[in-house]
Amino acid sequence: MQCSICKRREAFFYRQYSGEKLCKKCFTESIEAKVKATIAKYGMLQFDDRIVIAVSGGKDSVSLLHILAKIERDYPKASLMAVTVDEGIRGYRDEALKIARENCKKLGIPHHMVSFKELYGYRLDEIVKKVKEKRDLKLTPCAYCSVMRRKALNITARKLEANKIATAHTLDDETQTILLNIFHGDILRIARGKPVADETHPKLVQKVKPFCEIPEKETALYAYVKKIKFQSMPCPYASEALRNDIRIMLNRMEEKHAGIKFTIFNSIEKVRPALEKLARREGLKECSECGEPTTDRICKACQMLKEIG
Repeated sequence: MQCSICKRREAFFYRQYSGEKLCKKCFTESIEAKVKATIAKYGMLQFDDRIVIAVSGGKDSVSLLHILAKIERDYPKASLMAVTVDEGIRGYRDEALKIARENCKKLGIPHHMVSFKELYGYRLDEIVKKVKEKRDLKLTPCAYCSVMRRKALNITARKLEANKIATAHTLDDETQTILLNIFHGDILRIARGKPVADETHPKLVQKVKPFCEIPEKETALYAYVKKIKFQSMPCPYASEALRNDIRIMLNRMEEKHAGIKFTIFNSIEKVRPALEKLARREGLKECSECGEPTTDRICKACQMLKEIG
């Protein structure tokens, strides 16, 4: 089969939701063009931004690292830095840290690392052990990890004097989060999960999601075609989360009904302004324990640390 775009090279990938048959060159160019279009559509980045890229070492984050590095060449006043959060997961995170460092070195991007142990006094493995010992605590490892990782990224980005944090949340991540909030009965939380986060506090570095309209399967394929090294081992705690069940369900739906993830994402984008009016989020204040931005007197990360003792 010929490529639908160039009409010359042999196609290797069928994009079911659009009906396109793409060769490797046109496929990678389409991903890069889509990221540029998403950045422009939502006004994510400016020509002189100091951007921290959250790089875990997985397929999504290293693909984003390479694409933003390519885009940044045209904007000499902008600067890129990478931050990897070491949660402290034995047998998993060490490989990812090495891969993140190697990719940053190859691209000439400064790489910084921050650890849970350094910030909170515990590795995630230790937190999980404590949670299992306290039977009244029902949150999954992913719940603790996501809250503490967000805080770690924000603290580090602020120290690096960045004004943007770019995360590699894909279309899959966004649709999973939408359904997760619905299943948890927290529908107004959807209002806050925007491609470009609101600037609500001087200590909160604005987050942007350049991959929010790119399917996860295509970020993996991009890394494969471009021969980008990434960690393929899944997190050992991921299977315990409700998100994993939602991921499996959505993937099955996508196989039968191509484009359903885009439908969910675009539907929420249409109703988000109405949800924002209903949410009427209060202004952020500073945590009485650590001084980080929060809606409560004590931020969620500090609350979690108090609960585990």
